[in-house]
Amino acid sequence: MVINEATLKRDGVQDFVSLRTTALIMTAYIIFILGFFLTTPVVTYEIWSGLFSNIAVKVFTFITLLCILVHTRIGLWQVLTDYVKNPKVRAILSFFLNLLGLAYVVTGLFILWGV
Repeated sequence: MVINEATLKRDGVQDFVSLRTTALIMTAYIIFILGFFLTTPVVTYEIWSGLFSNIAVKVFTFITLLCILVHTRIGLWQVLTDYVKNPKVRAILSFFLNLLGLAYVVTGLFILWGV
């Protein structure tokens, strides 16, 4: 079994399972939001705000944001290791792209809990 240092001592099976699990959670969230739009004839600010004032929706949204972060982190690692051969450039790109992903999650957290 190959243990890769870049993935914090995880193996390919764990990355595979993590990608599939996060994809399922993100798909469930998309189906939930689409179902909301399909069953609500007119979406106003009050209705939208009411949906996101529910604690269950906030938790589901936050879990989905975390899943997006994990999914993109694994995907970025795979793409960068395949296409960026210079280790220093790859490390710099990985750092900034992961920092950007974390910034998106933190921004989403502030927006989500600000409602």
